[in-house]
Amino acid sequence: MLPEKSAPPLAEQSDPRFFLAAERTFLAWIRTGLSLMGFGFVVARFGLFLKEMQLVQHIDSTRGFSVAFGTTLVMVGVLMNVVATFTHVRTVRMIRRGEPLNRPSYFGVAVALILAAVGVAMAIHLLAV
Repeated sequence: MLPEKSAPPLAEQSDPRFFLAAERTFLAWIRTGLSLMGFGFVVARFGLFLKEMQLVQHIDSTRGFSVAFGTTLVMVGVLMNVVATFTHVRTVRMIRRGEPLNRPSYFGVAVALILAAVGVAMAIHLLAV
């Protein structure tokens, strides 16, 4: 049977490297969320551009996929920033209490799976067009 781990000494708990690492991770998530929102905006605007071109060229084709997909990306980016904020606050509290941070990032895994599904959906749509 393994002995229980005690909380790290107060000097280790207040080591700024732990807090700065948490801050860098938080900022990386924010940067990723902002990138998704920007990309979503571009995709949605491109969809509107395509609709305008269809009107000018008198093509009767309705494709609202770009607008819906772009809006979805923007919302995923917003959700990512909100969840990243709550995760960061929880991580900082865990560091202050001396709790171990040995769990996987469920948020990171979820985002990766969602973006993989989005990529598959995009590929299917591009092949169908």
